[in-house]
Amino acid sequence: MKQRIITGAVAAALFIPFVIIGGIPFILLVYVLATIGFQELLKMKGRSLMSVPGLISLVALYAFMLPGDWSQQVYEWTGYLKVEFVFMAVILLLIHTVVVKNSFTFDDAAFAILGTLYVGLGFYYLIETRESGLAVLIFALLVVWFTDSGAYFTGRKIGKRKLWPEISPNKTIEGFVGGIIWALGIALIFAYFAGMEQPLLLVIIVAIVASIFGQLGDLVESALKRHFNVKDSGKMLPGHGGILDRFDSILFVMPLLHFLHFI
Repeated sequence: MKQRIITGAVAAALFIPFVIIGGIPFILLVYVLATIGFQELLKMKGRSLMSVPGLISLVALYAFMLPGDWSQQVYEWTGYLKVEFVFMAVILLLIHTVVVKNSFTFDDAAFAILGTLYVGLGFYYLIETRESGLAVLIFALLVVWFTDSGAYFTGRKIGKRKLWPEISPNKTIEGFVGGIIWALGIALIFAYFAGMEQPLLLVIIVAIVASIFGQLGDLVESALKRHFNVKDSGKMLPGHGGILDRFDSILFVMPLLHFLHFI
């Protein structure tokens, strides 16, 4: 517990200044985080980032994450949309299965591309959310962080009924609900003091839905780790695990803000 708190405080102290600064420093940081997260994902399946399919997938990830302005510049330079780079990666990965005589299989190629979309989509919208304004990003991060803390402490205090024991045996229904309540509370407090323009009803709906989806993102990561029989996605953050362990909820919440037209 002590290690978890210390790591969380240090990580926040390093991450938050980039959030506030925004722009290129923040974008570059997100690319670094996405690279580490994608490497963790490949490692779960026993694949290396420093391999032909790993590097092909990484290029697809970088292309997929390009912010709007950067994507337009790449199109002007190359004549290709970023989605076309992803299509090229799919073709190259499938060709690679033939070249290496199925030591890299169709399933491996599918995993690499789905992993690119899973990691890339969330981190892309993390960048886009910051580009849309600092207040909305802080709102989203607070909802995610308070959901996580609320679920953890509520579950420890009064949690009795298991939420999804086959996937994550320590999570409880009480913790799940507690996370939503904590998230809603901080969302209303922040929206009031930050003077957010969104209607109060929309703030409430988004906070609740984002809290639910954030916890589902956590469960998805738990399902992945259980499938591959690993405890944590990585060891970069003592007490928390890897980058995917720390950003699993954020990867689900950031796209949601845009899909719900909260931004």
